[in-house]
Amino acid sequence: MVRLLTLYLAAGVEVGAAVIVGFAAGEAIVRAGRGVLKRETSADSTEEIRLRLARWLALAIEFELAADIIRTMIAPTWNDIGQLAAIIVIRTALNFFLGRETQGTGRRLETVAAPVKGVAR
Repeated sequence: MVRLLTLYLAAGVEVGAAVIVGFAAGEAIVRAGRGVLKRETSADSTEEIRLRLARWLALAIEFELAADIIRTMIAPTWNDIGQLAAIIVIRTALNFFLGRETQGTGRRLETVAAPVKGVAR
């Protein structure tokens, strides 16, 4: 019974990750569409869309990792543990590089958006 509940919980967490990815993709499509319609296709607006999408995807990766951990919690075999370890390494690397890119892009956008001292707008 506990194993079945754990599998349902893991499936629910995966559904949450899928919802996050769907929301992120929808938001990015809408924002990109607005930019095209308003002819605001500057590099900054495109980078902002990419940054928001990457942050949502990083969150979804965390949910997927949580689902894998939950699924492996009840009586795992060595094969299950090995697969989980590989999944953790791959997803952690993806998350690391997504985070690194979002931080770099975020800093770049903040630098561009920051007002320059002594210059009136």
